[in-house]
Amino acid sequence: MSTIRVAVDGTVAAPPAAVYGYLADYRRHHPQFLPDAFSGWAVEEGGVGAGTVVRFTVTAGGRQRPYRMAVTEPEPGRVLTESDTGSSLVTTWTVQPDGPQSSKVGIETTWQGAGGVGGFFEKRFAPVALRRIYTEALAKLDIYARRQQGTATGS
Repeated sequence: MSTIRVAVDGTVAAPPAAVYGYLADYRRHHPQFLPDAFSGWAVEEGGVGAGTVVRFTVTAGGRQRPYRMAVTEPEPGRVLTESDTGSSLVTTWTVQPDGPQSSKVGIETTWQGAGGVGGFFEKRFAPVALRRIYTEALAKLDIYARRQQGTATGS
């Protein structure tokens, strides 16, 4: 087994505090910018930031995989972590300033890959599918943030 790592980053046209707020609010905002690969989204506990537990299914490469993610905030306002309760998979969202009214957002997922032939294919194809999904998520987050920033309250 080896560690598989997939990382994507992009720019979002909103200040870091607003972007982090959209990411951390798993009830109201977060589901609004998820790609179609995500389905069955449900908040089981909490809903905003640390202590939240969400479940969903990801469909990629013709395969479906259910997840139950526990959320922590190692650096509140900057780093949000989602850890799958049933595997080694961890997704980390990082938000940092990138100009006066924009943010650089990173998504990184790591997990322990399978061994053998299955592990070979997992290591080769899963990162490609996840990069595509994460690139779409960041594009949708940017569109969502632009719309939110155009509202009176911005939230």
